Amino acid sequence: MRTSPVPPDAAARRESACAAAGSPAELTRGRVLLFAAAVAVMVMNLFAVQTAAPSIAGSLGLDPAAIGLIAMLPQLGYACGLVFVVPLADRLENRRLAVTVIALCACCMAGAAAAPGAAVFTACIFLGGMASSAIQVLVPLAALMAPPERRGAIVGNVMSGLLVGVLLSRPLAGLLDAAWGWRAIYAGFAAASACLGFALSRLLPTRAPEPGPSYPALLASMAALLRQEPVLRWRALLAALGMAGYSAFWTSVSLMLAQPPFSVGAEGVALLALSGVAGALVAPYAGRAGDRGHTRRASLRAHAAVAASWALAGLAGAGGLGFDPGAHTAPALALLALAAIALDGAVTADQTLGRRSVNMIRPEARGRLNALFVGIFFLGGAAGSAGGAAVWHAGGWSGVATLGVAIGAAMMAIFLASPRDISEP
Repeated sequence: MRTSPVPPDAAARRESACAAAGSPAELTRGRVLLFAAAVAVMVMNLFAVQTAAPSIAGSLGLDPAAIGLIAMLPQLGYACGLVFVVPLADRLENRRLAVTVIALCACCMAGAAAAPGAAVFTACIFLGGMASSAIQVLVPLAALMAPPERRGAIVGNVMSGLLVGVLLSRPLAGLLDAAWGWRAIYAGFAAASACLGFALSRLLPTRAPEPGPSYPALLASMAALLRQEPVLRWRALLAALGMAGYSAFWTSVSLMLAQPPFSVGAEGVALLALSGVAGALVAPYAGRAGDRGHTRRASLRAHAAVAASWALAGLAGAGGLGFDPGAHTAPALALLALAAIALDGAVTADQTLGRRSVNMIRPEARGRLNALFVGIFFLGGAAGSAGGAAVWHAGGWSGVATLGVAIGAAMMAIFLASPRDISEP
């Protein structure tokens, strides 16, 4: 039984503030597109490094074993930002907070582009990831500006920017790296963040939160939610494992493809990453399955697909069952692309179903529940980036594929062992 009171979430207070202040600025189609673009650009820097990590390590004189650390830092920073930055939206004026944090993100990206060495670069990408948590300030502000009858559709459109940013980050980074080098990636992010931050400073309404809990009390309430909500704990754990497998794949696949028999450059990795975009098409179907009461069945299928996609990736990259990728590189690359699509789709489905289950509980705390869910699965992604690179150096692609299959099997086992109500809220 839940007895600990949780302070009203940011969304509820935003709505009451909006009602008190009158109608917000009109949210036109162009402004919705601007919100979505800002979200897409900020989330890109969390994943783009996975494709460019080998080039960055070579340029900065880092040991190849440090590639996993490079890929992990932006996601780890984002998870920290969800916990320590986003709650400030309940204490500070939101427009100033969002624009300031986006400006800090632009500065960090510029610092990464000009970094003279590894220490400055790693600090910049970690802080840039932390500043990217402004995403979770912008989305509720878009909801505030939207008329009630269009709020769900507008928030969905803005969140589509997040998905597009995640899926396009790797191919875009690969193409920029191939054309102008890895520093161009961060210079582009810096310029885009600065321009979008300026545009948002002209667009966003002033929103000062009503007096509420202190900053320490907000942080404490998030810990209380994690203790009180088994649905949040189980679904966040599953999402973290899925994200770990996803990040391990994209961190290590560029290392594998750079070696014989493939010897594929950044352009080839970019095309592979672009093929994975097709996996995002499962999101609406997964959500629909949950709405129809099929969350448990759909979740198990998603977890099985994680294991199966990794098994296919292992066959494509390391061979087995009579298949030699060295003698059949074109079919091997096709199988690898199919594995990437399946893995992206499986992880997207699991996160869609998990987010739906989490959003069905404690509506008054939905904002912090979402921050916790996203923060935990990004921690899983950070661990997967580091672990995938470490296993690659220890056991090659066979070792990484074995790790991925084990992650999928663990997801199935954990879900089957979990309380049934995590899939039937």
